[in-house]
Amino acid sequence: MNTINIKELSELVNGELIGDTSLLITGPEQLERAQSSHISFIGNRKYIKLWNSSKAMAAIINDNIDLDPEEGQALIRVKNADLAMVKILEAFDPGQPQLESGIHATATIHETAKIGSNCVIGAGCYVGKDVVLGDNVFLYPNVTILDETSIGNNTTIWSGTVIRERTEIGSYCIFHSNVSIGSDGFGYRPSDDGRGLVKIPQIGNVVIGHQVEIGANSCVDRGKFSSTVIGDGCKIDNLVQIGHNSVMGRSCIMAGGSGLAGSVTLGDGVIIGGSASIKDHTTVHSGATVGGGSGVMSDVAAGKTVLGYPACDSKDMLKQWIALRNLAKN
Repeated sequence: MNTINIKELSELVNGELIGDTSLLITGPEQLERAQSSHISFIGNRKYIKLWNSSKAMAAIINDNIDLDPEEGQALIRVKNADLAMVKILEAFDPGQPQLESGIHATATIHETAKIGSNCVIGAGCYVGKDVVLGDNVFLYPNVTILDETSIGNNTTIWSGTVIRERTEIGSYCIFHSNVSIGSDGFGYRPSDDGRGLVKIPQIGNVVIGHQVEIGANSCVDRGKFSSTVIGDGCKIDNLVQIGHNSVMGRSCIMAGGSGLAGSVTLGDGVIIGGSASIKDHTTVHSGATVGGGSGVMSDVAAGKTVLGYPACDSKDMLKQWIALRNLAKN
């Protein structure tokens, strides 16, 4: 187990150390689970009561919170405890599972595929015809990459992920286990005789920018024509559905269980809460936020926060909920 002196951690986060400077820290932990050798985090005054009952002897704390350490404790004051937590977690990170360098003997690589330098391709992987992998691409065991796909430098793809043909992926991306990229979009129409459904061919592709992270078991469908697009820096949680021909701008966030129907457009910096759903052919403009569990049925203006089902201005929806609660009391 890695052990770091509290003074080193304070220097790492450029913080002000107050209290016992001799503490040895074995790792970070949340306040209610921490033991005496752990360091924790206080980014909000509401967590002070947890600190008072915690076994942790050290904490990273926002500098606008009035709290002093007791004997044997230490606090590191910083401007933003959440951002300081990133550096602490990196310091104690045990690292990812290691594979043998190069291409595993059981991987199947098509003769036309182009593999960049220092790539690692694990057991059971398949890399298809005319695939192009940049430098330092890391494929964990049992990843499938089908024909004419291109993947940029320093991208990591975890086991079970399937990337369909003609997908374009940027650099420094992370796809977690069992992600599906480029499956057919959900397109059907009633047949002329009314006895069945006609499948609409989905002949487009998926284009993913740089520094995109996609959580486990999420799906990004190919376009019916042209492309489904995910912009640079987007972060997508587990179990998210992105429908065909949707376009996400830069640095959007989609929490777990949320979904975009077909041909949805998100501007830059849009936040979609957990289990929220966005109707097809709807635009959510830059900087807007959709609350968890909401159903967006029409366009959302830039910077606006919407909530509820159907979603409307969050303040209006909260007033409706209060009115309904008061009505129930009468």
